[in-house]
Amino acid sequence: MIELEPWTGPWPADDPDANLKRDIALYANVDPLPTIERLSTNVDVPVGALVRYVLAKWATGGSGGLLELGPTMIRRLNAVCDAADAAGTDAARLEAYVQLRQMLAWLRLPLDDPDIY
Repeated sequence: MIELEPWTGPWPADDPDANLKRDIALYANVDPLPTIERLSTNVDVPVGALVRYVLAKWATGGSGGLLELGPTMIRRLNAVCDAADAAGTDAARLEAYVQLRQMLAWLRLPLDDPDIY
């Protein structure tokens, strides 16, 4: 059996996972079970099956994004970051930001232009 327990830290200021831990702490006061139990009743699916679904869907979210964008685009986006990190300068990171912003704008174009559909 898994116990759903709230967690609020602490974590060191230089923790590389601080953003995730901050998010975990943010949701520590929320009890998800009433929502899951109502959904279970409404759709006639066991609570355990719904919890498993929610966890599996969240845990595979990165894989879903990879499938949607495709491995080639993921590699292209990551290469911009790798090059900026290798250069190690603020100017290179700013240049990478501009390049990534342009690439994302290109990917977003079909969402923003109603005439494309």
